[in-house]
Amino acid sequence: MIYNLLAENQPANNNNWVSIALIVVLVVVMVVVMLLMNRRSKKQRQEAEDMINAVKPGNKVKTIGGVCGIVVEVDEEENTFVLETGSETSGKCYMKFDRQAILQSDAVVDKTAAKPAQPAAEPFEEHSKEEQAEKPSEEVTAETAEEDKTE
Repeated sequence: MIYNLLAENQPANNNNWVSIALIVVLVVVMVVVMLLMNRRSKKQRQEAEDMINAVKPGNKVKTIGGVCGIVVEVDEEENTFVLETGSETSGKCYMKFDRQAILQSDAVVDKTAAKPAQPAAEPFEEHSKEEQAEKPSEEVTAETAEEDKTE
């Protein structure tokens, strides 16, 4: 039955532009979805990298292998850290891991250090405060004129 519907003789010109439009729409939708997914995954990778770089001695960490403990030492050159596990009663154990093995951490990412410094002056500010004090604006003179009329 479906084969019969597909095999019907229909004018080629009518179906030709519809099929081209459908293909173009599908391609555009696929490109948009790919761009959105790429942006989201890039943001997640950046957040994970920031969290890994924020780990310092004293932070609690869980590795991808499920080992939990407290960071004792971080080696920036080798990109590793030493993790202390266990307790006083059961005995402490120190293990060395690659920093990429961090799954979760209580380290706080300092977002203010990552952002560039804000410019001192607002870009839309036309005059400095001193210039505005010296030269009253038209709005101020209009307001004072209205106040004079009401008094």
